[in-house]
Amino acid sequence: MSELVLKSQRFRSEREADWKRLESLLALLETGKRRALSADDVIAMPVLYRATLSSLSVARSISLDRNLVEYLESLSTRAYFFVYGNRTTLGERLAGFFLLDWPCAVRALWRETLAATVLTILGAVVAFEVTLKKSGYFYIFVPHALAGGRGPRSSTTELARTLFDPQHGKALGFFASFLFTHNAQIAILAFALGFACCLPAGFLMFYNGLMLGAFVAIFYTHGLLVPFGGWTLIHGVTELFAVTLAGAAGIRIGWMLAFPGDKSRLAATADAGRIGAIVMGGVVVMLGCAGLLEGFGRQMITSTALRYGIAFATALGWAAYFYYPRRRP
Repeated sequence: MSELVLKSQRFRSEREADWKRLESLLALLETGKRRALSADDVIAMPVLYRATLSSLSVARSISLDRNLVEYLESLSTRAYFFVYGNRTTLGERLAGFFLLDWPCAVRALWRETLAATVLTILGAVVAFEVTLKKSGYFYIFVPHALAGGRGPRSSTTELARTLFDPQHGKALGFFASFLFTHNAQIAILAFALGFACCLPAGFLMFYNGLMLGAFVAIFYTHGLLVPFGGWTLIHGVTELFAVTLAGAAGIRIGWMLAFPGDKSRLAATADAGRIGAIVMGGVVVMLGCAGLLEGFGRQMITSTALRYGIAFATALGWAAYFYYPRRRP
């Protein structure tokens, strides 16, 4: 036993200076005092880290005292995150996400975004034509709660009041909240169910188009198509684009699962999932922006021209943000 204690003391005395220096450097880094490190300290960090790992390996192999082994394990773990870990701040990560990662992920899904857009437009055209021929089909495409009291039996005056009357804002508050919740659910489901060979995601895009087309048909028959467009697009540009991107992410996952190409099915699906996760992180932000436009801008702004102006500005802004080419560093 005395020989083991002596061996442990000798081992510690020969190497302890390096451990203490590494510990002091880590203390500076952990307290945010990076500028206190000299160039020699920065160069010495990986050397001291590897020396500590070597000491830990020796201590385990010759069964030195438990306290020393635990100390070296803790010191090695702390050093690892500074030598090999990500040293960016939260602000830098957020900046990287919004300036590079999110736009690049959206551009990577341009084919799926186009497919989701086509399905939405197709659904809108189908519902528009069917509702024009027989208005009773409106409630097949649009749930009563989502209709917000508007439908084939509404008069032109009633429909116009929902678009322009500020006093109607409280009544529309519930509808706006319901519509936002509905579109958020569509976005989440389109992404989450994309793994099923992208069929559910595609159907949800088509279904969303059906509801939009049915609404357009009702206001068109009452001569309110242009005002309805402004009332919808002031927030709909952002909200519908967010739903479309979620559907595109779901379609990509399902497509890669069914047709992985040169990669294994697991690897292809994992790559699609990573891109989709980045896109969905941004979709949450877009839905939040749409909620603000829907809850405040649409009720406070009653000018059709101004509504269209805001809709055009948001469309131009999102297009420039996502599709303006950026270079990865």
